[in-house]
Amino acid sequence: MFPYLRLGPFLLQMPLLALVVGVWMGLTFVEREAVRLKLNKEKISSLVFYGLVGGIVSARLAYAAQYASVYLPNPFSLFSLNTNTLLPEAGLVFGILIAGIYAYRQKLPLRKVLDALTPGLAFFMIMTGVSHLLSGNAYGTPTRVPWAVYLWSDYRQPTQLYEIFFALVVFMIVLSRMIPTNAPGLRFVQFLSLSAIARVFIEAFRGDSAILFDGYRTAQVVGLGILVVCLALLRNWEGKDEHESKIG
Repeated sequence: MFPYLRLGPFLLQMPLLALVVGVWMGLTFVEREAVRLKLNKEKISSLVFYGLVGGIVSARLAYAAQYASVYLPNPFSLFSLNTNTLLPEAGLVFGILIAGIYAYRQKLPLRKVLDALTPGLAFFMIMTGVSHLLSGNAYGTPTRVPWAVYLWSDYRQPTQLYEIFFALVVFMIVLSRMIPTNAPGLRFVQFLSLSAIARVFIEAFRGDSAILFDGYRTAQVVGLGILVVCLALLRNWEGKDEHESKIG
C-alpha cells in the first residue's frame, strides 16, 4: 500500500495517478482501434471525454447527496481530488448515458464504437487494480495462505493482485484477438464476459464486499447478470452485420 508520494511541498495521490495513467493510455488504445475500424478518431475521443467527465461529476454529486450534511456547510469540498468520495455506480450509469447520447447525436455505429472502446477499457481495468493496490481498497478476507499480504492489521487474500492479474489476462486476450469474432460488437461482449467472470471469482475473496439482504455479494450478482446479458447479445449479434441486428 502506497497511497501518497511527497514531492517537496506537494502530496501526490498515487491511486489517483494510477487512474490518470489508465485513462491516458486507455484513450491511446481507443484511438488506435478507432482508426483500425475506420471510425472518426476525434468523435470517439470526444465521446470518451464527455462520458468520463459526466461520469466523474455524477459520481461526486451522488456521493455528496448521500452525505449532504457534510457537504452543505463546505460545498468547496466537492472539488476534492479524493477518489474515495465518489459513488462509482452512479458515475458509471450517467457516464454511459451521456456517452450514449453523444454517440446517438453523432450517428456513430454503436457496435463498432463498443469494439473501439474495448482495448482502452481493458487497460483501464488493469490500472484500477493498481489503484486499489496502492490505496489498500478492495482488500481481501483474512487468511493464512502462504501468499497472504499483511494489510489493515491482519493477513489477507491479495485480492488487488488477483484483480491486476486477471485484468492483464483479459487485456492480452483483447489485444491478441485470440478469440475470433465474426460480427461488430462481439469483441466488446467477450471482454465484458471475461471481466464479469473474473469479478465473480475475485469477489469470493473480498473482505469489503457489499452484501445483499440474503447474504449474497452484490458484485457477484451483478457479474452473473452481466453474463446473462452477454449471452443474449452473443446469440443476437453473432454472424450479423450491425445494420441487420435489432440491437444497435
